[in-house]
Amino acid sequence: MSGARASLRQLAALLERGEASAVELASDCLARISASDLNAFIDVQPELTLAQARAADTRRARGERGALLGVPLAHKDICVTRGWRSTAGSKMLERYVSPFDATVVERLAAAGAVCVGKTNCDEFAMGGSNEHSHFGPVRNPWDRAAIPGGSSGGSAAAVAAGLAPAATGTDTGGSIRQPAAMCGVTGLKPTYGRVSRHGMIAYASSLDQGGAIAVTAEDCATLLGAMAGFDARDSTSVERPPEDFARELGRSIEGLRIGVPREFFGEGLSADVRAAVEAALAQYRALGAVLTEISLPQTELAIPAYYVIAPAEASSNLSRFDGVRYGHRAERYEDLHDMYCRTRAEGFGAEVRRRVLVGTYVLSHGYYDAYYLQAQKLRRLIADDFRRVFETVDLVAGPVSPTVAWDIGSIVDDPVSNYLADIYTLPASLAGLPGMSVPAGFGRGGRPVGLQLIGRWFDEARLVNAAHCFQQVTDWHLRRPA
Repeated sequence: MSGARASLRQLAALLERGEASAVELASDCLARISASDLNAFIDVQPELTLAQARAADTRRARGERGALLGVPLAHKDICVTRGWRSTAGSKMLERYVSPFDATVVERLAAAGAVCVGKTNCDEFAMGGSNEHSHFGPVRNPWDRAAIPGGSSGGSAAAVAAGLAPAATGTDTGGSIRQPAAMCGVTGLKPTYGRVSRHGMIAYASSLDQGGAIAVTAEDCATLLGAMAGFDARDSTSVERPPEDFARELGRSIEGLRIGVPREFFGEGLSADVRAAVEAALAQYRALGAVLTEISLPQTELAIPAYYVIAPAEASSNLSRFDGVRYGHRAERYEDLHDMYCRTRAEGFGAEVRRRVLVGTYVLSHGYYDAYYLQAQKLRRLIADDFRRVFETVDLVAGPVSPTVAWDIGSIVDDPVSNYLADIYTLPASLAGLPGMSVPAGFGRGGRPVGLQLIGRWFDEARLVNAAHCFQQVTDWHLRRPA
């Protein structure tokens, strides 16, 4: 029995009917991971995986039930996991094994999910192409010459290729939505603070947010239901009553007001992506949604604001990697200062060093007010744009990325072009809004295109239902790479 590109709901039904065991599903995933050439996984521990699967089967035999009990999934290697390596895609943590689980790992394990491995990612989640991993680039299963998107590219590629039915991801500036779009799978970034960051190796603390990558919107709602919730160990965790994020699934979207920002369809958007997104919007109109052109005038300021705020926070967060307590340490050095310098120069890749240097600069004396403070003011203006448009619309829709996935290595030495690819995902991240990427067709070279949906703060249930309704009348999310 093969679970390639099967949904979580389908696999749970197999387990419920006794047509498959958790051990069989996990073994199937492990076999496909072993045979894969995508470089989507950094660490796989079959003994640990099968032990979890056997425990899940035992729980089912005792009469326990649950949507995730016995279902396999993968974790982005930003989430620390006891027993597996937790590297953040970096040489700095190449051999690090965490003594504890991240909260999202802990909660999914409590729900009975079986971890099949840790997925490759851009180093410390810094990048939009998954080319910035110490362990090499991940390949897109739709075209192995292409990037999978980043930084959660390993998770997206694994789900697209059927190596795992679902995976966790983290989204700082689009790192769930962009790879989901480029790999033709569904990705959900919840409202900032909805999912605990405890045990997620930090990049930019005011932006990082855990989320889900899966085949369907329904699967994403199931995963979010297990992951979300207040955590006293995370000072940015929001205390809200428990929610069923699938509660609106199947509800008609007749009359749903969808805002389409004119700034998302200007210069820089490729013709193939535009065509696929406009066709998806037409489908929403056919379902009864009301589309309205809106304006988010601060959109073009999202890139400069983000690439001041995120590197500044990264500079602070990554100061802990000094070779003293854990992680890589240079073998040869003359004194303590030299050890710090050599360790960080050896342990961090080029993109991480670039962002740390930028962040240190904008936080330095004489530049904080000129750069960092101004970027925070721009961030507030961007959030105010969304607050204004959400007075008249229920969702915002547009492209995820200006282009389909580009070829591996084609712009790796051009960081500005890499950063510009985030233009449509950054505004929602800076505003802390929930967002989704929904498969919406294919563009140049048969590479996937995603439709981005952005909802109001803490309105994930409506967001998920809008994606679900689209997936009931289209089959883009069911297409499989050869």
